[in-house]
Amino acid sequence: MNPALEEFSARTPISVTVDEATCQFHLFVGPWSTFSDCDKARDFMTKQGLSFTSAAGAAGSAPVVKIGATEINGYNEAAMKDALKAQGYPDKADPSKVNYVMTLLILFVFLIYVTMVYGPIAAFLVELFPTRIRYTSMSLPYHIGNGWFGGMLPLTATAVVALYGNIYAGLWYPVLVSVMTVVIGAIFLRETKERDITTYEHES
Repeated sequence: MNPALEEFSARTPISVTVDEATCQFHLFVGPWSTFSDCDKARDFMTKQGLSFTSAAGAAGSAPVVKIGATEINGYNEAAMKDALKAQGYPDKADPSKVNYVMTLLILFVFLIYVTMVYGPIAAFLVELFPTRIRYTSMSLPYHIGNGWFGGMLPLTATAVVALYGNIYAGLWYPVLVSVMTVVIGAIFLRETKERDITTYEHES
């Protein structure tokens, strides 16, 4: 959707040198959260959609942000914005350069994957548990999966990106959750085709 942003990232190296002891992994952000200059510098770059490399600075040192050839000592948001602007940072996508065909194709592929899951999931879930405990047995894991694992995706992905400085690092969260479900499903799920689902008990 913003090819100019990808081009900018490719030609403009960005590094953040910080005292790692002052950096925190912020998952749940609220009034109780405190952000060090290290956290603010990383968070700023993450919000701009930019990857950066992290380097360990001396203990107690202020962060040093390097954007291209411009070096900024300490956390200074205005100076970082000016440095990005001087390097040609595209804060908005140019509609004439957006690859709409590829964007729609990617969204179409995502929708195909969703329908592949939601097509059989209703029949799969009702056959998975005996009828006497079906409602609770379906509701609990379904809402844990969607509410907790799915609902935590934006928070976790953003926190991971800020921690590692790679805008794609957050994708490891859904990948790992998917792998976990495959492994757990392969080990514990049983075929119910030949069973009476009104009376059967799961094998231990």
